[in-house]
Amino acid sequence: MPESIERGALTEAVYYILLSLHQPMHGYAMMQSIEHLTAGRVILGSGTLYGALNALVQKQWITSLSSEKDSRQKKYIITETGKAVFLNELERLGELLFHGLTLFEELSDDDPPGYKRTGYLRMIGNKPTP
Repeated sequence: MPESIERGALTEAVYYILLSLHQPMHGYAMMQSIEHLTAGRVILGSGTLYGALNALVQKQWITSLSSEKDSRQKKYIITETGKAVFLNELERLGELLFHGLTLFEELSDDDPPGYKRTGYLRMIGNKPTP
């Protein structure tokens, strides 16, 4: 029986694994994809990745695809339950971002010293980079 999809926050590793598995992928390709997607900020080791994959298969959030007999690479893909979990997390993160940006913009005239908008806040905020 799959684990409830109504739960707390996903770890960053699980979030990126579920994101990657919207298309069939083997472990090493996931590691490369996640590292590339995050510009090297998130690098999953094989122990972390395969431990998470085993847990996600048990929860029925992902499934392994039958592989060719001569292939040693096992491919995985997200399940419908996994998609629901992922979308719930995306909604939760969107709510956090919306509230943070709304409150920050209402309460702050200027960015604090030492903070420079170089990333996502610059892209979605309404203040230009100085």
